[in-house]
Amino acid sequence: MNIKTFEVNPLGENCYVVSDETREAVIIDCGCSTESEWADIKEYIATQDFQVKHLLNTHLHFDHVWGNAFVYRDFGMKPEANFEDLCLYEHMDEQIRSVVGVSIPHPPLPPLGTSLLDGNEIVFGNTTLRVLTTPGHSQGSICFYSETDGVLFSGDTLFCGSCGRTDLKGGSMESMIQSLQKLATLPDKTKVFCGHGSATTIGREKLYNPYLQG
Repeated sequence: MNIKTFEVNPLGENCYVVSDETREAVIIDCGCSTESEWADIKEYIATQDFQVKHLLNTHLHFDHVWGNAFVYRDFGMKPEANFEDLCLYEHMDEQIRSVVGVSIPHPPLPPLGTSLLDGNEIVFGNTTLRVLTTPGHSQGSICFYSETDGVLFSGDTLFCGSCGRTDLKGGSMESMIQSLQKLATLPDKTKVFCGHGSATTIGREKLYNPYLQG
């Protein structure tokens, strides 16, 4: 598995292009907010001669979905996510104002594609990502896990040394703790690629993350 990270938009969100030796790929959390940010991602895909098979979202907060419009425009690909976050997606302007206090222009969001449920598998090339439902940051938060490669894309559920905020619409600290306990059952060596900030491992977070203690 090859993982390319693009840090995008003013909130420093991590967009991932994940590929394997077949040159098939997926885009996870395309939060780019400008044409120039999207141009960098698109150029990388073109240079590597990737075939993008899926556009995946760990959840539907604005900083993770801004770039869906660019992917839909240029690749005709609908975003796949857990539809428990559908209300957030359908009221994007309201969501943005509630978080940052002002309206921010953005391209029209494309319609959602497949709804992803716990245990669903995303297949591209020789790679399989399993969907893990992890509500807490939002009601529809999910993670993508490759058991074969020992990799987890955690969105805003698990961060290095922390976890996603739970005070936004659909958030719940009780659900977050349950979700973190679920992730803690993964092998310690599992490498975690987060929605913001640096990568970590499950083992490190079990040792040092206060939200995984006890």
